[in-house]
Amino acid sequence: MPSRAEFAEVGDDVYVLRYPVLDVNATLILGDGEAILVDTLATAAQAEELAAAVRAITPAALTIVNTHHHFDHTFGNAVLSSPPRAIWGHASVAGLLRDRAEAVRRAAYEEALRLAPSIAEDLLTVPIMAPNATVRHESTLDLGGRAVILYYLGRGHTDGDLVVHVPDADVVVAGDLVEEGAAPAFDDAYPLEWPETVAALLRLTTPATSVVPGHGAVVGQNFVRGQHEELAALDWVIRDGHADGAPAERVAAKAPFGPEAALVAVRRGYAELSGRL
Repeated sequence: MPSRAEFAEVGDDVYVLRYPVLDVNATLILGDGEAILVDTLATAAQAEELAAAVRAITPAALTIVNTHHHFDHTFGNAVLSSPPRAIWGHASVAGLLRDRAEAVRRAAYEEALRLAPSIAEDLLTVPIMAPNATVRHESTLDLGGRAVILYYLGRGHTDGDLVVHVPDADVVVAGDLVEEGAAPAFDDAYPLEWPETVAALLRLTTPATSVVPGHGAVVGQNFVRGQHEELAALDWVIRDGHADGAPAERVAAKAPFGPEAALVAVRRGYAELSGRL
């Protein structure tokens, strides 16, 4: 990864910046005199770096899309949406960041203490700006004559994951529905619904599609298909373990993604099957 924030082109006028802290991706999509930025990083300082990288490519005003509510994808909104512009997100994301902002902030701080302690304190003061334009199923944005389609395909990594499709560039921005370089995160997940959501995502792809995951390197259809198979296998072992009354720890030991991530997934899956989610 580069030592400073830089974009790399992954499709026709579609660029990805892979930020070293948490290995998180932001995607820039250019149209005629307009641009979309998908995800905005975690802190004001990171967002200012991201803004400088954007301006190195385009002076166009930015429409923002948040793939989901987690801090490393949304807490830069206030910096990047200045002057105020449209910020698109799923309706549940808008509600969380508007009505439960301090709870989201506290969860973000606790997660950052574990995963990226150098930014944890900054999360306590960064302004949280919620989406002001919402998607429930599908919305098409006209980016200066270029269609960019926002899809809500179902619950998976969270209850509000958006997928961004740029058909003329054959690029799909998957957010954390797809992870490269690390196991998927299940803390807010719906592991029994995630496979179906990724199956719907796969239907947007071709063998040549560039898929931008929430974290890690840009991947292709085969990688996503492989992750779908692992998620489907996880679904099966959770359902089987729940039917047998097996302890979550025993089920996690034979599940994909490693015992730590799998244990979180199994507990979430058991909660789904028990009607607690």
